[in-house]
Amino acid sequence: MKIIFLKTTLLIIIGVYFSSFIIKQVGTFKTSQIKNARVMLAYNTKWNDLKTLMVKKNINPLNFSVYFRVFKQEKAFEIWIKNGTDTKYQLLKTISICASSGDLGPKRKEGDGQVPEGFYEISAFNPNSNYNLSLKVNYPNAADIIKGTGYKLGGDIMVHGECVTIGCIPLQNEPIREVYILGVEAHNRKKTIHIDIFPCKFTKENEEALSKNYGKDKLKFWETLKEGYLYFETHKWLPKVNVSKNGDYTFEN
Repeated sequence: MKIIFLKTTLLIIIGVYFSSFIIKQVGTFKTSQIKNARVMLAYNTKWNDLKTLMVKKNINPLNFSVYFRVFKQEKAFEIWIKNGTDTKYQLLKTISICASSGDLGPKRKEGDGQVPEGFYEISAFNPNSNYNLSLKVNYPNAADIIKGTGYKLGGDIMVHGECVTIGCIPLQNEPIREVYILGVEAHNRKKTIHIDIFPCKFTKENEEALSKNYGKDKLKFWETLKEGYLYFETHKWLPKVNVSKNGDYTFEN
């Protein structure tokens, strides 16, 4: 009986300890980030204005999700946002992408200079980046791994500042501060941050230009991207993205 009692007591103590540990972890991502001088500068100079803009759009700055959408041809970086219980995203603002490399079309191997195209997530934050602040795109994803043509597919695709790039998504330093802290706020509340990258907006004029200037392989790939693009355009909600055995994107409501 004494042994059972001691074991039970020990399990209770361990359970309380780990429960306390888990509770302490909630919100610690932001705490660790703002210890960095660059992140603190971003909060000091950008956060109040962002909160004001969100409140004007009836967004709660204490509980929101953020979604990024990139258009390579238009050099546009869109920030979409919604409350935790909303069923639709709304556009917060659009930022100019200030430099580019490669051509329209996906990234298929290391060193091709291409910006990836597809459906991704933000997987890491770097407040000590050589390019001011950086958010990592989770390239290569499952589709890229299947479709890749090189021995190495490359990586370290970032949204970053300093307006220079080889295969990344560069912004000026002022807007990267906004993007970064919006990401920190969302990630701090365990929100997945999706970032979708398209060759262009799939308007009639753009599609006609694509069909005249690019080959069948790219056009076929873009048709799969277009389906996800149109779903969001219609519903202002993100579809569930799957990848077929051939590396093609498929979608669920």
